[in-house]
Amino acid sequence: MQTTTHKDEIQKIFADVDEKEITRAIADEFHSVLVDRADSDVIIIGAGPAGLTASRELSSMGFKVLVIEQNNYLGGGYWLGGYMMNPVTVRAPAQKIWDELGVPYKKVREGLYLTPGPHAVSKLIAAACDAGVKFLNLTKFDDLILKNGRVSGIVVNWMPVSALPRNITCVDPVALESKMVIDASGHDSVAIKRLVDRKLVEWKGMDPMWVDDGENKVVHHTGEVFPGLVATGMSVTETYGIARMGPTYGSMLLSGKKAAEITASKIKELRR
Repeated sequence: MQTTTHKDEIQKIFADVDEKEITRAIADEFHSVLVDRADSDVIIIGAGPAGLTASRELSSMGFKVLVIEQNNYLGGGYWLGGYMMNPVTVRAPAQKIWDELGVPYKKVREGLYLTPGPHAVSKLIAAACDAGVKFLNLTKFDDLILKNGRVSGIVVNWMPVSALPRNITCVDPVALESKMVIDASGHDSVAIKRLVDRKLVEWKGMDPMWVDDGENKVVHHTGEVFPGLVATGMSVTETYGIARMGPTYGSMLLSGKKAAEITASKIKELRR
């Protein structure tokens, strides 16, 4: 009598695809993004709320945008509202950006709005992807490209390289060129600090918390800090000595939108 094995009893569900084909698909797509975006209109350092907003706006305008992110996930601190609690808030008029993205939210009181962080950030990530933004995560900023007194791109390496022992970290980075760079790396302000180290930009560091003052000033000060380099979000706060605003994100979203507008105008000037 022929016995039926458990394997024979399982009905086939998935298509026949070999392991090597999966590997090739991943490698080919990653390679195509790296080759195409090695020359971008805009490179954005950091995929937090300001960087993601700027990337979506610029890509929607038709610019070729690449975002690098040192973490294996996108969204920065936007997943949480503070103290490991995930509701996030914005103050008017920043809820209009949530309206654009289709983020549902509740009105806490006049001028204050709240939604779960995971919902807000996932909508923003999806909107950036839908607009055509490309991402290289687990990618660490190493340095800037400076040509003729202007930022012309960035130098990057794999994030895990920085965690290796010093005696085996002689892994050269690679360069990515662009017309403009946006520093959206938050408190680290990695690109701006490279210029500070070279005494090309002044640095003040963040002031103590004052939500209203901090949010207003971060939007007003968003802009080009050095030819070819725009600061947005908490990078603005750290550069100009602005008060921290803590777990509310309206200024991050509006700063990202303003950074995109300024960057677009700078690229148009270069093309004239």
